[in-house]
Amino acid sequence: MKLHSSSTEKYQTVTGYDRSGVEINAQRFDYSVLVMPEVAPRAWPVTRFEDLTAADFEAIAADKPDVVILGTGERQRFVHPRLVVSLSSQRIGVESMDSHAACRTYNILMGEGRKVTLALIIEGPDGDAKAV
Repeated sequence: MKLHSSSTEKYQTVTGYDRSGVEINAQRFDYSVLVMPEVAPRAWPVTRFEDLTAADFEAIAADKPDVVILGTGERQRFVHPRLVVSLSSQRIGVESMDSHAACRTYNILMGEGRKVTLALIIEGPDGDAKAV
């Protein structure tokens, strides 16, 4: 699905997405990625939802977002609370949703000026994320 540009062009905006990747400001990423409004997207070394660890979320906590939108692939899945303790202890919310909803939600929150992080797991055709 393609998304249209708006007045948020100076920020990192999701401009398209599909099962195999995401476009941030029309640049394609076919691996798991962290996206924040004012920081260039960076690779997120998550290869599968089932392999998420507390350390994966500690890296996000260091950025001190207001909220983390976790895109879990084609279906919504929830992480165990012990994995996100580094975020919850700092009163950083974590919302899990399917990746398409996560991309739309990120754009809305970013457009409202929120300090949001999109943590997106890009899954390959066999259900695994692609390694960077």
